Amino acid sequence: MIFLLRLLIIVIIIYAFYKILRYLFDPKRKLDEAYEKEQYYFYDDIKNIRKNFFITYKGALFEGEKYLGATDQAFEVVSIFVWTKDVAKLQGFRKEDFRFLQNEIRMNYPSAKINWKSPIEQLMKEEA
Repeated sequence: MIFLLRLLIIVIIIYAFYKILRYLFDPKRKLDEAYEKEQYYFYDDIKNIRKNFFITYKGALFEGEKYLGATDQAFEVVSIFVWTKDVAKLQGFRKEDFRFLQNEIRMNYPSAKINWKSPIEQLMKEEA
């Protein structure tokens, strides 16, 4: 009986340690923390095309939707739509900030055409 109790305690300790490690290394938690601190963080599951990616930058949270298509060599992400739900957080953003975000997205998806949704789209069109 004492042996089973000791075994149960060891299993509980191992399970608690495992849960703590999963919490500490959870990318979603890191995204939330970066958002609160108004820092840059790119959260994406590159292997899962169906999952949107999230970017936090200067206190704004951006979401990107990926679309798969054919390129010359293979099937890759060919189109990305990026938007933010809270437009008020964009106050103070400049074109350079959005160019920085485009470059960061292109690091993971070099073949993709990046489209911004309004009102970011209007600011970026003035660039042409």
